[in-house]
Amino acid sequence: MKKLIAIALALVMVLGLVACGGNTTETTAPAGATGTQAEGNKPASDLKVTAFWYEESDVYLSSVRNALNKELDALGVTHDDQFAANDQAKQLDQIKTAIAGGSNLLVVNVVTSGAPDTAKDILDAAGDIPVIFFNRAIGTEGADVPVLTEAKNAAFIGTDAPEAGHIQGKMIGQYLVEHFDEVDLNKDGKISYAMMKGEEANIEAIFRTQYSVEDADKVLTEAGKPALEYFDAKNTDKYQVDQGGAWSATAAKEYMDTNFVTYNEAAGNMIELVICNNDGMAEGVIASLQEKGYNKEGAHVVPVFGVDATDNAKALIADGAMTGTVKQDAEGMAYAIAQAVSGISEGKAAPEALKNALTDERFSIAEDCAAKLYVAYAPYTGE
Repeated sequence: MKKLIAIALALVMVLGLVACGGNTTETTAPAGATGTQAEGNKPASDLKVTAFWYEESDVYLSSVRNALNKELDALGVTHDDQFAANDQAKQLDQIKTAIAGGSNLLVVNVVTSGAPDTAKDILDAAGDIPVIFFNRAIGTEGADVPVLTEAKNAAFIGTDAPEAGHIQGKMIGQYLVEHFDEVDLNKDGKISYAMMKGEEANIEAIFRTQYSVEDADKVLTEAGKPALEYFDAKNTDKYQVDQGGAWSATAAKEYMDTNFVTYNEAAGNMIELVICNNDGMAEGVIASLQEKGYNKEGAHVVPVFGVDATDNAKALIADGAMTGTVKQDAEGMAYAIAQAVSGISEGKAAPEALKNALTDERFSIAEDCAAKLYVAYAPYTGE
């Protein structure tokens, strides 16, 4: 009898230890881990990464993609790219198909920027699979924070959206203070500007459109110069938007070609400055200006400013056809994504994996959310 009681007490103690074990913290391996890997870290070679791009022709994102593919190759990661042709429904279908095909880490450049519900749809489809959103904001004014924190295994790598507008505005203001008289073609004491907005609801486009003008005006007025004046008084929006949402050179060129019919030097109301939300649109504007004889060697240069510092934009600046841009670090963004992928391969949840990139001063964690990593912008004038 005493022997039976001892055995029973031993069983109770074992069961008690198992129950307490439920309160310990576990490290969950990325989805798809098998065997002993499920209990620890997952090598990068076991990851199957699918990167989803809002569309294929975006010049800046092409640079990110080329750099990212090299980074993932170096990590020994299986990876592929999917392009949504600017169609959010198509992208969600692509994500579901990739998951069904065994993808266990999703890197997503959303089509519908600034829409937390869209991000939540993607996260719901992903389930326990980690998701790294990048470049295009998934929310606005803090709306992305609960989406990221509630998901627990999602993160965002991008830029602090207002920063590009602030940098661009300061560049424009300083340039105009130094070159006001030569930019003022009709000598009316004011600078007439056009604004090329990439996409109506995109948070980056909204802030770039707003702060580039506000900050330029601040620099101008502090120097005793008049604020900028939009070239078309009937346009109360004070911008021309790419209706296709592609931030395209084609859209910008078509707008400038049309503008020139009414607004030109002969009529005394020439557009004297063009602000563009990205370098692709700046290229289109410059193509139109050059067809009219401007922005060439020996000719008057209408200042054109963009964002991204693409190779084409750098070449235009070097040639004197473009005045300045804001560097959005394509290689840096690719590196940060790859570092997060590496962290996930080590068994870290996506927000924790962001810290792998913090040894580089180009990157910082957002103050409002530990699951957001920012890649710094910088002015670029070719100097």
